[in-house]
Amino acid sequence: MRNRLRSTFTNQAEGQPEWVLKLEEGSDAGFFAPDSATWAVHGQTATIVAGVRALLLQALHPGAMAGVHDWSRYKEDPLGRLAGTIRWIYTVSYADTETAIQTSNWVLKLHEKVYGSYLDAQGVERAYSANDPELLSWVHLAFTDSFLATAKLWSGPIPGGPDAYVREWAKAGELMGVPNPPRSEAELAAQIRAFYDAGVLKSDERVAEAVRFIRRPPLSKSLLPGYAVLFDGAVSSIPGVYRDMLGLAPAKLGPVPLPTRLSTRLVLKVVGDMLGHDEPSATQARKRLARLASETGTPAAA
Repeated sequence: MRNRLRSTFTNQAEGQPEWVLKLEEGSDAGFFAPDSATWAVHGQTATIVAGVRALLLQALHPGAMAGVHDWSRYKEDPLGRLAGTIRWIYTVSYADTETAIQTSNWVLKLHEKVYGSYLDAQGVERAYSANDPELLSWVHLAFTDSFLATAKLWSGPIPGGPDAYVREWAKAGELMGVPNPPRSEAELAAQIRAFYDAGVLKSDERVAEAVRFIRRPPLSKSLLPGYAVLFDGAVSSIPGVYRDMLGLAPAKLGPVPLPTRLSTRLVLKVVGDMLGHDEPSATQARKRLARLASETGTPAAA
């Protein structure tokens, strides 16, 4: 079970990916310190639920959904796409600054070939590119909001509070060309709501298709029961207005709401116990920090 879990997140059967091992390398501490809000949020198993939640929210922008529909191989290689997303998030979080910048530029380069057209929420045909500022903004908002929401529900305290996390992770948005990424929880909520109020978001058959796939991805049968709980947890954390657009509702047994958040906490604990609570990317980053400290004669970060 442990091996199946690890291979799900890394898309390889054994060991750590090469990019994780290389986080030990580099000539500086990176954008975020061990005592940062970013390390606290991204080092918890709640990020599993955050990833599911972010994918659901992203699907509501028809431009983002068009890029996924037209170009992504998520149905043929969902674990490969997941592993690629995880690589970017954890490289930016834990790598030295040069590697974080290079990896972000690599993603932006991949985006250059992703373009086309879509019908917006008013039925008007519009051109899109994956590097359009509007699409980059929506993806950043969906990720930031999801990682923050799930951390507040299922992780420990965030150093500096939610505002600190949003402010820190704005750096990731800047690396990806996001204009004016939010720097407080209130700004985050306001920017997401602005997409809704402007009539940008849309629910259609493409969204329904994506939701069906995210609800029942091609995972190992042994992982599906636990994943179903985490999916319900992700749904429970989405505000009702967006949940309604996705055609989703909190889990119930007949008319009785299920204790989704409690069951999600229990599954996340089981996952954490199986995988071990030392995050491999953070472990490699700490090795880099210890080496840099020994080279300069200064104490390593905690």
